Amino acid sequence: MEENKEVILTQEGFNNLEKELEYLKTEKRAEISERIKIALGFGDLSENSEYDEAKNAQAENEALIGELENKIRYAKIIDESEIDTKTVQVGNTVKLLDIEFNEEIAYTIVGSTEVDLAQNRISNESPIGKALLGAKKNQIVTFEAPVGTVQYKILSITK
Repeated sequence: MEENKEVILTQEGFNNLEKELEYLKTEKRAEISERIKIALGFGDLSENSEYDEAKNAQAENEALIGELENKIRYAKIIDESEIDTKTVQVGNTVKLLDIEFNEEIAYTIVGSTEVDLAQNRISNESPIGKALLGAKKNQIVTFEAPVGTVQYKILSITK
């Protein structure tokens, strides 16, 4: 992750990051610390895989804590009241018509940390997210996808 890069979040996404950080700093740290203590009781550290695994888990947890602290530090929370539906912006749900396949699909544009493809929550930094930002209803947007050039017509923009 680039240093000092603004992280765009909804209030819900920000709250989730704070909850996860709190969990990692308290429960997860204590759990790993206990694993290390138990592993130390097994004696010889040179052949102690439990100790090695616990130390690796500790390093991963600390790295994740640092990453979350950085995201929170540079978070820009979207003010829901400032989201309008004239043009596509982060926080909007956009109903689209896939011109080639004549199929409708809806995406919610979110910051990169809140992406959830199963819920059709796509990043404002993805090719489609970038193409949609700033577009208006009835506009046709074109972008390059792994399958080639894709065209969508914007049917509606909602909050």
